[in-house]
Amino acid sequence: MRFLLLLIVVTIPVNRCRAAEPTAWDAKSLDTIVEAARNSWNVPGVAVVLVHGKNESVRGYGVKTLGNAAPVTPDTVFPLASCTKAFTTTLLAMVADEGKLSFDDPVRKHFAEFHLSDPHVDALVTLRDLVSHRTGVRGHDLLWYRAPWDEAELFRRMAKLPVDRPFRSSFEYSTLMFLAAGKALTNRAEQPWHDLVRSRITEPLGMTRTTFSTKDAAFLAADRASGHREQKDGRIRVETWYEVPTPNPAGSINLPASDLVPWLRFQLANGTHAGKRLVSEAQLTITKSPQTIMPMEGGLKRLNPETVQMSYAMGWIAYDYRGRKVVAHGGMIDGFRIQITLLPDENLGIALLNNLHDTKMNTALTNSLIDKILGLPTIDWNAKLLNVVREDATQNATEVNARNRARRADIAPTLELDRYVGTYEDPAYGTATIARDKNGLRFEWSTFRTPLEPWQGDTFRTTESFLEDQLVEFRIGKTTPDALRVLGTIFKRAK
Repeated sequence: MRFLLLLIVVTIPVNRCRAAEPTAWDAKSLDTIVEAARNSWNVPGVAVVLVHGKNESVRGYGVKTLGNAAPVTPDTVFPLASCTKAFTTTLLAMVADEGKLSFDDPVRKHFAEFHLSDPHVDALVTLRDLVSHRTGVRGHDLLWYRAPWDEAELFRRMAKLPVDRPFRSSFEYSTLMFLAAGKALTNRAEQPWHDLVRSRITEPLGMTRTTFSTKDAAFLAADRASGHREQKDGRIRVETWYEVPTPNPAGSINLPASDLVPWLRFQLANGTHAGKRLVSEAQLTITKSPQTIMPMEGGLKRLNPETVQMSYAMGWIAYDYRGRKVVAHGGMIDGFRIQITLLPDENLGIALLNNLHDTKMNTALTNSLIDKILGLPTIDWNAKLLNVVREDATQNATEVNARNRARRADIAPTLELDRYVGTYEDPAYGTATIARDKNGLRFEWSTFRTPLEPWQGDTFRTTESFLEDQLVEFRIGKTTPDALRVLGTIFKRAK
């Protein structure tokens, strides 16, 4: 399943020596690096922000929309997606400065309705746990992505989710938990999240074109990029913007690249802007300090071969890159991939806003820019990471082919199709419906609708929509199915 995950990265201090004041970079050579990456990864367009000491650059490359010559510019608006999370943790740090909350406060001190299903975890969970992804509850992205229910219903469903991993012992990235942290923050500050971000962060920093929903009038009037997604046949297709009609603290900020210059400088200056301190260095540093280990194995290791340790902080990932301390975060939403990277000891900030879904160009290009600006030995990151992507694609295809070869299509369903029809329920995921039409069975849940084709026995396969190629496994009772399993969840047949 194509989950909406983002790559985040942060490091522990390796070299605490502040670099000498940088000299101006060679713009032409940086342009060459960016275009080489864009062409290698078939990315339609990208906006690149660089700040290094007193130097800065904001440039657009490529086009906003395939088939249209209009270029990406510093003023082209992109969604920030999960890079929004650092705004929320910065805001938490500001409110902590005022003594109104602590990162180690129990969540229910500020959000009385919040609950988790495990009584032990429910009693102990803190704001720090929520924003460092260590509650033990897995992501469950589909409870928010394209979901038809409101925030109150989302939190009610969250309380029914199982705690899959030991509390505070493992990294389980969860946008849901960030939404809960944002709710606690707004309850304590007695002001909506987006108003707090605007008054405490974006207005003081001069980020005048930053918006907080896709319904905002300024957003609707803005010069916007189009998202794109690579299809199964290799062609790239324009995507519709993912609608975020109401502001949310996990991923609703939209902005042009030019607005990120003061954000990068503010973070590199440890909370000051134009000589004025907006947040204490102590509290802001906590948000960038390692909290939850991210094991360097599997795909994470293959994509970060120059990294020894990686941890999630709070809205940032902390890691090392070729002996340098890095604090970074990525974001991804339909058709877009974002990356913001800070090297505090080098006074270097990089932001990449591009309009191709789930591309690894952001990692390759960020690494290449760091190498060039800091004068590190050159590595062909495009070739290196493209090879990783190809190897992973080959492995995935091998696993799918093995599954398909093992299929016994000659084993028919054990019941007449009408017997599978009905409603099935899970405390958190709610009601799933199996319907019947002239073409066969159909699976319906949340906003998703997809036909089912017989796969093997009482297992069927989804064939359309975002949920394409999921297996729906029915558990048969005496005369009818009494449950089905899909999306890692067991839905029991309603009585």
